[in-house]
Amino acid sequence: MGEKLKVSFTLANSGARAGAEIAEVYAALPAAAQEPPKRLVGWSKVWLEPGEKKNVTVEVDPKYLSIFDDQKDGWTLVPGDYVILVGGSSQDLPLKVGINLK
Repeated sequence: MGEKLKVSFTLANSGARAGAEIAEVYAALPAAAQEPPKRLVGWSKVWLEPGEKKNVTVEVDPKYLSIFDDQKDGWTLVPGDYVILVGGSSQDLPLKVGINLK
């Protein structure tokens, strides 16, 4: 099915206390996929000290970007423009990048 997509970003703790953040990665599939607006495709729980920044990479399995094709009786990647979104919840996704998958 292909290589895993690697989504990299920097996470920072701007607070005065140590804590953890669950960074969530979502994908919006091309319109031709006829899927909901976005789906959770990966996440990482990151521990940060006050003022600390960490580079985070989340690997996304290509199957999570695919749809089930009844005619082929298997998973297929719909070619087209995808949008990858990253944030702390599905309602707060400040990082966004478009990619084209063939």
